[in-house]
Amino acid sequence: VNLKYRPLGHLLLIKLEISQYFYLPENQWFCSKIVVDTPEGEAVLFPCHRWLTWGEVLELRGAKGLSPSYTSVLHSSLGIFMQWVCLSAFSCSKAELKLKGLFGSEESWESLESMKNTLTFKTSPTAEYVAEHWKDDAFYGYQFLNGVHPSIIRNCPLMPSNFPVTEEMVQPFLEPGTSLQQEIQKGNLFLCDYKSLEGLQTLVVEGNSMPLTAALCLLYLDTTGTLKPIAIQLGQEPSEKCPIFVPSDPELDWLLVKMFVKNADSVIHQIISHLMNTHLLAEVFAVATMRHFPDVHPLYKLLTPHFRYTLQINTAARVVLLGPTGLVSKSSAGNEGTNELMRRHLAETTYSSLCLPDNIADRGLQNIPNFYYRDDGLKLWTAINRFVWAMLGLYYPTDDEVSGDAELQRWIQDISTRGFLGNRRSGMPESFITVEEVVKFVTMVIFTTSAQHAAVNSGQFDYNSWVPNNPLQLRRAPPTTKGQVTMETILETLPNIGHSVDFIALSSVLHKKYTDSVVLGSYPEERFGEPAAKQIIENFQKELSSIEERIIERNATLHVPYCYLKPSEIENSVSI
Repeated sequence: VNLKYRPLGHLLLIKLEISQYFYLPENQWFCSKIVVDTPEGEAVLFPCHRWLTWGEVLELRGAKGLSPSYTSVLHSSLGIFMQWVCLSAFSCSKAELKLKGLFGSEESWESLESMKNTLTFKTSPTAEYVAEHWKDDAFYGYQFLNGVHPSIIRNCPLMPSNFPVTEEMVQPFLEPGTSLQQEIQKGNLFLCDYKSLEGLQTLVVEGNSMPLTAALCLLYLDTTGTLKPIAIQLGQEPSEKCPIFVPSDPELDWLLVKMFVKNADSVIHQIISHLMNTHLLAEVFAVATMRHFPDVHPLYKLLTPHFRYTLQINTAARVVLLGPTGLVSKSSAGNEGTNELMRRHLAETTYSSLCLPDNIADRGLQNIPNFYYRDDGLKLWTAINRFVWAMLGLYYPTDDEVSGDAELQRWIQDISTRGFLGNRRSGMPESFITVEEVVKFVTMVIFTTSAQHAAVNSGQFDYNSWVPNNPLQLRRAPPTTKGQVTMETILETLPNIGHSVDFIALSSVLHKKYTDSVVLGSYPEERFGEPAAKQIIENFQKELSSIEERIIERNATLHVPYCYLKPSEIENSVSI
């Protein structure tokens, strides 16, 4: 819509309504934007992006970001609302699976080979590689860096007292002429610790609680840059019935204990790294943004594109992501395990753990080679941070504007007190004093809802569709003695045929994109009308294109390309 009027002075807002005529049926209209061309030659943009119905009056504020003194004047009794795009339901085609007689089957697989030969209805190059190499220790270690869950591994500067790995146990798997203590001092030992799973209530299936181990897995980085597991303990308390397994143990023992570690890893991945730390965090940010900022506020306009699906998708996400993990039962108390796990992790969540550069440093992963999640993620963090600096610099030229913005202060206080329960140990800011503080926090919000979600979501079909690689459920208790595991034991421990089909269908759903997806750096709703803001967005898009080119060039040299943080593959907001 383009409108031309006589001089009206400085336009702050316009009202929009539909007039109903007796000879026309009642209808709805979708308004994208209003552009008022003034006699002074200025084109004033009023974003709308909403449906209008008869009898409704919309107040639209101009796209130009206003200072806090203006925004306080512009508050109206209509409140703030956002018309979210309806979420279209995805469905994985189970028709072919039903024809094969797999869906709903409670039988165990006859063999791993029969599983591989049967589940050929859909694949990807990476999924094929996973199915071929999932047993290899080198590829097993690689996945903690570049698989679907790169968020738990950390450097091990000191062996935990409850994980009594000795020199004799692991010497055969270290480089010649070195020792365990020397390798620890060099920074070549890494640990995955699943302590938070200890004692959780799990799903009861066929009268038995599903096993879930609070495992410890020690990995070693050799001189070739290869990361391999060298010791696994399937519990937090060592004992005769909770021994430490090593690669020289019987082959099937080692394979099964590695599967139990990946089962623990899958639970933490889905409930914490995926659901809580992207979906639910995005919900916290979205609600606070709509609660405290009018739509003329620059942060409202900057952030809302990153919450596009957040509120609708999270209800579905809770069901889709929690159901298969083994922590949710059908009883009224069925969420106890899940809720307790999230309580434990929320109490330990820190602001620095959500900021990628700080997170990488805290985990001691600055120098480990072949860590593509880190490399690509840091490039994206830097690009987003530069973009946010430039954009907010238009509206907060000095620190005084930050401290004087009451809406901004209420926003961060709400996030801190309600989203993080006022936990001061988390380091979550309760107020902002400087522009730099705001820029870092907003960078974290955008990175979390776009790049971080892509990193822990987009690879799920690739790494989870071969069920033994990342089993979301296991049926039998972990081994307590060595030399007792047979292939029959492994097949009886893996999910049955019907559950395997469910997990594959789930991974197929979760890796899909919406047909109307918006990639990172795209702002099609034109909420910013200033030429300077538009140029900053364009510069951001150019930087993302440059990052994409470097990732493509790097991936051309890899056996397993890491594509999950390619800007063209990252959605602007959390999605399924």
